[in-house]
Amino acid sequence: MHSVLTVVGLLWLWSHHRRWPIGDAHFVAICVFMLAHCIAARWLYSYVPYDRWIQTLTGGWSLDQAMGWQRNHFDRLIHFLYGACFAPALREYFRQRWPALSPRQAFALAVAAIMCSSLVYEWLEWAIALTLSPQDAESYNGQQGDIWDAHMDMFLATLGALLAWPRRRGA
Repeated sequence: MHSVLTVVGLLWLWSHHRRWPIGDAHFVAICVFMLAHCIAARWLYSYVPYDRWIQTLTGGWSLDQAMGWQRNHFDRLIHFLYGACFAPALREYFRQRWPALSPRQAFALAVAAIMCSSLVYEWLEWAIALTLSPQDAESYNGQQGDIWDAHMDMFLATLGALLAWPRRRGA
């Protein structure tokens, strides 16, 4: 179920490429997000063994232990990457679609789109959870006992989008 939106997104990118040519950097950023999302979907987000991978690469250093984390934070990374990887492409899309927009206006629309789509996604997760058993809902949503999970997910997507603001003059 987690990969359905990835497939839909890839089909949308492919079908809109002629009308909305995407820059190489934006395409790579979106592919980075989709790759991370596919990794997360493979392990159902909450079980991605990122800390074990880090320990293997660093000879035993644990990110979770260093940060004092009790939960798996890979899903947090995915939500942050959603905002960071899609906001620049959306900004350019809005600039192409409506040339009268200033760069700031286009970026504000991109951030708003990230925020709104994050909200709709969290509603979708909630609706799916209502139809599943409590164990399956927890496995799908990956809340890991965090009642603020949906809020944090939306915040991190927004933060990722805001941090994607171009730093060069005139942008």
